[in-house]
Amino acid sequence: MYELIKVGEQSYYIESPAKIGVYVENGTEAYLIDSGNDKDAGRKIRQILETNGWTLKAIINTHSNADHIGGNQYLQKQTGCKVFSRGIEAAFTQYPVLEPAFLFGGFPLKELQHKFLMAKPSEVTEISDADFPKSLAVIDLPGHFFDMIGIRTPDGVAFIADCLNSKETLDKYKFTFIYDVEAYLHTLEQVGKMQAKMFIPAHAKPTEDIRQLVQYNISKVYENAEFLIDLCEKPMNFETILQQVFTQYNLVMNYEQYALLGSTIKSYLSWLKNSGKLVTEIADNMLLWKKV
Repeated sequence: MYELIKVGEQSYYIESPAKIGVYVENGTEAYLIDSGNDKDAGRKIRQILETNGWTLKAIINTHSNADHIGGNQYLQKQTGCKVFSRGIEAAFTQYPVLEPAFLFGGFPLKELQHKFLMAKPSEVTEISDADFPKSLAVIDLPGHFFDMIGIRTPDGVAFIADCLNSKETLDKYKFTFIYDVEAYLHTLEQVGKMQAKMFIPAHAKPTEDIRQLVQYNISKVYENAEFLIDLCEKPMNFETILQQVFTQYNLVMNYEQYALLGSTIKSYLSWLKNSGKLVTEIADNMLLWKKV
């Protein structure tokens, strides 16, 4: 873990729970793509940079989930580097309580206020700023989270963040976190058409050909959707739907999974209603979901 692996002339990634990209310009200036999940990750990253004689110029956050921005504060304090982000992701990075609040749908329980869902705050510069490295291309990857991006380096490496998951993860957990299902599917379709010398997903193995994994992720989204549609043969409220998902797939509910999977299921239900596959009604002071 935290091994530096070279994947291009100037591009590397650090093996970690959420892979961290490194692009080195002019032989000594390093740009990070995400920063790991906490201060310890930041410390390990700094040691890797120092060992190689690299100076940290900036961190580019693909999105604001805590496991991608957790090292920001430590590295920014230690080096004075800029942190680049975009839109809503920038707001969540500056005010990390927004993540557990969003996931819970209100003021977050103390059980959700931990480093896995709430990173330390860092100062953020918008990626539209003139100081953003002109050698790096931004890839729009919405769906998993609000304004998620990827980064393409000049040597043909595409860091594609959380836009897809490994086959093993999908087979084990069935549902993985998605904010906007329609946008997520569109992103997967676009990624499947992309060309790169190497793709680096944050939570899957690097590969030269991403198409097969893209199709597997798409198939799982539609499989999950069909499961939810069938589940709503009779009107059913959200809490019962969530219980049935956990029971059907032998998942273990805790506070974190209640928030993460609960938010994802709501996103699926909203997408299915907006696309005409489900309808809603209010009865006995409950919002009920039903198959069309």
